[in-house]
Amino acid sequence: MKLLRFGLPGHEKPGVLDTDGRVRDLSEVVDDIGGSVLLPAQLKRLKALDLSTLPQVPGQPQKDLRLGPCVARTGKLVCIGLNYSDHAAEAGMQVPPEPVVFNKWTSAVIGPDDAVEVPRGSVKTDWEVELGVVIGQGGRYITEADAMAHVAGYCVVNDISEREFQIERSGTWDKGKGCDTFGPLGPWLVTADEVPNPQALRMWLDVDGKRYQDGSTATMVYQVPFLISYLSRFMSLQSGDVISTGTPPGVGMGQKPPVYLRAGQTMHLGIDGLGTQTQRVVQA
Repeated sequence: MKLLRFGLPGHEKPGVLDTDGRVRDLSEVVDDIGGSVLLPAQLKRLKALDLSTLPQVPGQPQKDLRLGPCVARTGKLVCIGLNYSDHAAEAGMQVPPEPVVFNKWTSAVIGPDDAVEVPRGSVKTDWEVELGVVIGQGGRYITEADAMAHVAGYCVVNDISEREFQIERSGTWDKGKGCDTFGPLGPWLVTADEVPNPQALRMWLDVDGKRYQDGSTATMVYQVPFLISYLSRFMSLQSGDVISTGTPPGVGMGQKPPVYLRAGQTMHLGIDGLGTQTQRVVQA
């Protein structure tokens, strides 16, 4: 099942993608896609629906029908750094002995095809295609063996990063990770039953038609069950939280010489089975 949110920014409605690639309106069934709607019992109820009985929404998603972030009212957007050994190498850093954890502020979250802003004063705005893990059943001290039962589904994340703010401006990584528009989510939340192995997904990212990233979740250092268990030692994971699990090599910082985003450029990225995103880069 591919759950989504459609409509103007701040006025999105819940929807689901049918087998013909059309959006069906879920407004009569749930208030939005997030929070308790992502609990196992609620997802089971949604999966039992006859989609042909739901109103069809006019327009083609991601063409003439805007999609919003696939998760509403995201409580936490928790990110993992240096989680691919080849990306750590291109960044000139060692693979960490434990996961590097940082946050994106929820004000960074936007739709999958919304414009991404280069912040004022930025000279090193970068891209990172990542697998997003959406929490369904929350919990603390989750065991690795039980971790996958806490996953509602998966989505594409573009972990936009300002490298000077992140690395050179003193303090934590969060400073360069949470700027407005730095967290595109979607196009849809693909429920866990449709992703039998989240560690076997091809992922890629182009800028202006040039392929920069071409990797696979198979090369993660710390895989999804471990990350869920690990994070739950330090915080409660709650329904609708999103974990962004790191990026493969090919980011702008790792090019020789480095390449960074400029207003007027276009990013196109995706993960097999989870959909694609397209973002125009604009100046803040």
